[in-house]
Amino acid sequence: MDKYQLKQYMNTSPDAKLKDLVMKLLYDEIVSLRLAPGAKLNVNQLAASLGISRTPVAEAIAGLAEIGFVVTHPGQAGSFVMDLSLHDMIALYQVRSAVESEAAFLCARNADDDVVRELSLLADAFKDSVIRRDIRGMKETDMPFHRLLVDGCGNAYVVRCYEQILPKLVMYQSSILEFVGQEGSEANPWLQSVKYNHTSVVQAIRMRMPELARQAMANHVDTSLNFTSLTGPGADPFVALREK
Repeated sequence: MDKYQLKQYMNTSPDAKLKDLVMKLLYDEIVSLRLAPGAKLNVNQLAASLGISRTPVAEAIAGLAEIGFVVTHPGQAGSFVMDLSLHDMIALYQVRSAVESEAAFLCARNADDDVVRELSLLADAFKDSVIRRDIRGMKETDMPFHRLLVDGCGNAYVVRCYEQILPKLVMYQSSILEFVGQEGSEANPWLQSVKYNHTSVVQAIRMRMPELARQAMANHVDTSLNFTSLTGPGADPFVALREK
């Protein structure tokens, strides 16, 4: 854990409770996969690494448990980072497809030219990052593209639905980008589609063709699932992330 990041949070929000800042730090570590899915959280070790007492750490972990990012297991002591699985990802991405496909449809009808221009820039940058296997570049352009697409659709209810799934979606998106950057990923038959999915969505939006935009986004979600399901030698592509 990065105690210097915690100090930065404390300097930025001097009136915030320490437990809330620790919760934010842990949350950021979890959704970015720096804390591996399924990892056990040792309160004493975390407190020592941050240079604070164990009480705010324990309270932060309890807060993350309330929103589902930390879990307990029957017969096992302690708390664990929520795990990722292909089965869970499929269920989540069914909802994601419904929300983001509708957002793409609405963007093709409603988004102003500035939003479309920014979407195009993000799509091009993402494609270039995938070609270079630049994981940092992919992370800096992938979720911002999807967030802008939803925010630019002009429907507050779509935005609210998206925000409900966003934290866990960030974890799965981060995992996909890790998979893209892995050695041997070029053999995955879905990689070429991953490169150009964002561009296809933007082209449909730019042409103001709502149904085409909706289908392009649905295809994008399907491609992400197909790419993930064929990652690695085993049935569970997330094993490697748990062992990081």
